[in-house]
Amino acid sequence: MDLIQDLNWRYATKSYSNQRISNEKLDFILEAINLSASSVGLQPYRIFAIDNAELKSTLGANSFNKQIAQSSHLLVFAAYNKVTTQHVRDLVELTAEKQGVTEESLDGLFTAANTYFTSRSDEDNKLWAERQTYIALGTALIAAANAKVDATPMEGFDAQLFDELLGLNEKDLHSIVILSLGYRDNVNDYLAHLPKVRIPIDEMVTKIG
Repeated sequence: MDLIQDLNWRYATKSYSNQRISNEKLDFILEAINLSASSVGLQPYRIFAIDNAELKSTLGANSFNKQIAQSSHLLVFAAYNKVTTQHVRDLVELTAEKQGVTEESLDGLFTAANTYFTSRSDEDNKLWAERQTYIALGTALIAAANAKVDATPMEGFDAQLFDELLGLNEKDLHSIVILSLGYRDNVNDYLAHLPKVRIPIDEMVTKIG
């Protein structure tokens, strides 16, 4: 299958060329992220797509990941600090609009979701939002591979600096993981020509049935 070939092709790129990705490919990846699976459909995260070279250089200053500054574009995945009743209400309003139904007909959705989140601690909801964000990251990696765009997911970055420079605290968000996008440097990336290493599928998967 083509998707399996795409996933075999991708790897965590260590060095990028100066080739830029097209707006069309960037938008394709961003649209895929927006269509990613999300519990209750709440999407408790936001994506920041950074093109500015100076900003990328500043963000990468305190990081060992040169891919931040080298990338064509840098995606920052930021999760909610907490889940509120307003978030649930916004979801209900959007659902009613998109599905052509009344908000009143979605009272069951509102009550169930709101009761669930308000019965939990802010910390539990914050951790839930972070886990949801990683689902979106996985979708981004698959979409990038499908578009033949190289990508590197990274956790080793100065989250406090990112949050400050991007104004995330004011948006009640915090950066969780970042993803560089671009094209591999076939000369200087030592991994570019090495075979992908994964355990055998029968060791990974246990089929029960």
